[in-house]
Amino acid sequence: MVSLAYLALAASAVVGTIAAPAAEGLPNFEVGPQNLARRQDYNQNYKTGGNVQFNPTNNGYSVNFSGAGDFVVGKGWRTGTARNISFTGSTTQTSGTVLVSIYGWTRNPLVEYYVQEWTSNGAGSAQGQKLGTFQSDGGTYEIWKHQQVNQPSIVGTSTFWQYISNRVDNKRPGSGTVTMANHFAAWQKAGLNLGSHDYQVLATEGWGNAGGNSKYTIQG
Repeated sequence: MVSLAYLALAASAVVGTIAAPAAEGLPNFEVGPQNLARRQDYNQNYKTGGNVQFNPTNNGYSVNFSGAGDFVVGKGWRTGTARNISFTGSTTQTSGTVLVSIYGWTRNPLVEYYVQEWTSNGAGSAQGQKLGTFQSDGGTYEIWKHQQVNQPSIVGTSTFWQYISNRVDNKRPGSGTVTMANHFAAWQKAGLNLGSHDYQVLATEGWGNAGGNSKYTIQG
């Protein structure tokens, strides 16, 4: 498994926002049947090596990868919330380590977080201290925290915590809904406090000569 130093490189600085280039001119809102709904307006596109072909769309993304070093790509929102995130699609892994997660950051305190829906090796980015388990959306999640010391972040090199929900049964490389409010509440109950939200995406991540593909549409 790659060290978490490499995982944190999912947060390499790009114009003040780490591991995430600016969104590609998408409007912030679209008209829904009842009101204005915030649409996906953020593309995550971080690659370190190998062949990673990332193609974002208005409401999702696809990625094909082979021989890949650490990469994190996905689609979501410039500002995270306790939204319900529904996704439909699939991920296939042929080599290396691959995970599908809701991935984001907060500030004050500075936190990098994962809700791991599927991992090819069972653990994904989950390291450090296990704080318990909880039930959400038809599955069991472990809660982990891990401290990153002097690593890249959305505010530059810093020391910060990673909060990780790792789904350990009924894993979902395909379709499902993630109730983010449940994760935030479980983390708070475990003493893990979040700050003000930065970006939040459904992401595919891989490392260790990773090969495979993902394709998703997203609602939230």
